[in-house]
Parts: sequence; structure tokens; C-alpha cells
Amino acid sequence: MKQELTERGLAKLIKDRPAEGRIEVSDTKRPGLRFRLSSSGQAVWMYEKRVKGDPKRKHTLGKHSKEFGLAEARAQALLLEVEAAQGIDRVAINKAKQLDEGAAKLRAQSIRKVLDLYDDLHLSNLRTGTERRKQIEQALEDKLDLPIASLRRSDLQLAIDQKASAQHKTAANRVRAALKAFTKWAAGRDHIPSDIGLELPKPFKETSRKRAPSIDEVRAIWEATYKLGNLWGPPLRLLILTAQRRQEIFGLKWSEVDFGAATITKSGDHTKNAQEHVTHLSPPAMAELRTLKDASADESTSFIFTTTGTTPISGFSQIKARLDKLLGEDFEPWRLHDLRTSFATAMVEAGIPENVADRVLNHSAVGSSPSAVARVYNRAEMLEQRAHALDLWAKLVTNTAGSVVFFGEAGNAKKV
Repeated sequence: MKQELTERGLAKLIKDRPAEGRIEVSDTKRPGLRFRLSSSGQAVWMYEKRVKGDPKRKHTLGKHSKEFGLAEARAQALLLEVEAAQGIDRVAINKAKQLDEGAAKLRAQSIRKVLDLYDDLHLSNLRTGTERRKQIEQALEDKLDLPIASLRRSDLQLAIDQKASAQHKTAANRVRAALKAFTKWAAGRDHIPSDIGLELPKPFKETSRKRAPSIDEVRAIWEATYKLGNLWGPPLRLLILTAQRRQEIFGLKWSEVDFGAATITKSGDHTKNAQEHVTHLSPPAMAELRTLKDASADESTSFIFTTTGTTPISGFSQIKARLDKLLGEDFEPWRLHDLRTSFATAMVEAGIPENVADRVLNHSAVGSSPSAVARVYNRAEMLEQRAHALDLWAKLVTNTAGSVVFFGEAGNAKKV
């Protein structure tokens, strides 16, 4: 309803307030000003006006009282009308102020607290989340308890440069990637005003390694493992025999080994491509595991290779140094990952189809997502071929391949 409001009229409206619901009366003297009265007797002044170039804005001016009556409400409405004509949007200003106050609280949080939140909401869902958190913590170790708003791009660059100056090329690139992801996430949630890691330069250009130790070199590494003792010799030999990734073997659990089927089954939570993977165990690999099983005194230990009983073995860098010393100075530099390349190279040269070697290594399918038929075929029908490849590899490594007969693509028998 519309009418020119008066104090007497307002008093009558309040006296005769509705039994339920509410009524609203618009003031014809000050367009946009409204008097809202509920059945409980609560009376509120409202004002609505279109801001120049923007949509209409609704304002709650305050409760009707002796101190804030009709005259005060009209004065407030007039002020808002003038502001609206000038393009001043008080609603937007107040909203921005609230956002600024909220952002200030977010940016006052410590880097450690924001990292905890990042871990909980994001990193915990990643297979490599624990490693990513460790990289960020080490890079920002001296600043973790400072407000995240104090973090600067130069802080990130310094952490990367420190890794790079130590010639830890891959580690420097990984730290950069971890920090970039963290600052992007933090900026997206207004913990920092902008993504300070956006333009961090990559310290090193990585190239794929082409080192593939020869069969003779693999055999030399194999023999050297027997001089490392019972803690490190078995996991390294199993790593060679299975051609799997280091963390998948060093972190192997008894529950993942099926002695009856002679297989290792890793769930998607513990593989690089997040897909379940079955690995055949050749006779030498089975022998290694049976020996360890027979010697295992603690039946409750879940990890096969452990010194604590609750975590996998660690300290590989020192063992690698010992292994390199045993191999001698003339042995060309190599990494554990190169053994997987050796396996693939040797198998293809021996006539094993490339897709079989790829499946042994648990490489993702090339191209787009495979069809349902292809997925079933790759997981089930190729297990026998994969087992044959690993048996052949074991005989090559242990130098007993002279009696191995396999068939090339043309079906011709060939002896190694």
C-alpha cells in the first residue's frame, strides 16, 4: 500500500497491527522508503533505490523508535538517494568491507596452518601427498610460523635456488612444482592476495634418461647385492627381478604377496598410475621371498623390508653409494630406475612384444582411455605373457638363460 506517512498514521498502524504476517506501507513523499510492520509489533524502516548504472539495492535503515522516527528515516533515505545518483553503491561497499575483513583474517593465519588445511583438503587425496607436504615444509622451514601474507616470491625462489645450487636438479624442479601448486591453491582461497608462485622459472630442463645398463652390467649389479648383507640385498634383488618401481618393492607388504599364485598385487593406492597391478614372481623371486618368510620372526610385521616393523626401509642413498663402490669407478653412472629400461630393452630385443613389456612395467596405455574390452584384456589375458617375460628376464639376470626358448613375432623358435 502507498500513502504519505505521518507519525500519527504510524502510531495507528502499530496499534492496529495485523494478527499474523506483516504489512508494508510505501511513503509517497519519499519514494522508495517503506515502513514494515509484523504481527509481533516489530517495525522496521526499509529503503530501495536503483544505483546509477547498477541494479536496485535494498537497505535496512533500522528499527522504528522514538529516536529513529519518520523524519530520521526520510533523512537517511535522502542521503542514500543522493549517493545512488552519484553511483555510490553502499551495499557493494559494505560487502567489500566484509570480504576485506575476512581476507585479513585468512591472511593472518600462519603458513603452517594454511599448509595443514591444504593437506586436509587437497594433499590427502593425492598418492604423492605426503611427499608434497614434506617438500613444502622443508622449503619453507624457517617461515612456517609466520603469517602467510608475509610470504614473498623471493622466499620461494630462494628455496628452489638452494636445491639447484647443490646440483639437485630433479629435486629443485619438484620443489618448484610443489610450491607453485600450494600458492595457487592459497591464492584461490584468498589466503594470499595473488599467486606469487605463478611465474617461478624452472631451474633445470629435464630430459628423459636414455641409460639402459647392459645385461652384463645388470648381472654385475645383481652379484654386488650379495655383498650388501641381508637387509638390503634381498629388496634390491627382488627389485631387479620384478622390474617394478623402487617404492613399490621397498614398501612391499606380506599381504600383497600370493605364494600360491606366485604374484604380487598392488592396489591403485600404491601404484604410480593409480591402477591395480599384478606382477608375476619368477622362481628366483619366489626363492628370495620364501627365504625371507622362513626367517621372519615377527608374524605381526606387515612390511617385508623394514627395520622398525611399522615403516619400510630407508637410507637408500647410502646403500647406493656402497653399491657403486663395489661396482668400481669404471662402471658408468646409473640409477635404479635404469634397470626398468634395461628390462624393456632386453625383452624387446628378445622378441617380447612391446605392449607386454609395458604392462609388466605398469605403464599407462598410450593414447586415450582404453575400452572396457582392452582393460580386461590387458589385466587378464596378458598375465601369462607377462609371466613368461619376467621368467625370461630372471634367467638372463641370473645368467641361466642358455636353456630358455621363446618365440618371436614370426613364431620362430630362438634360444638365448
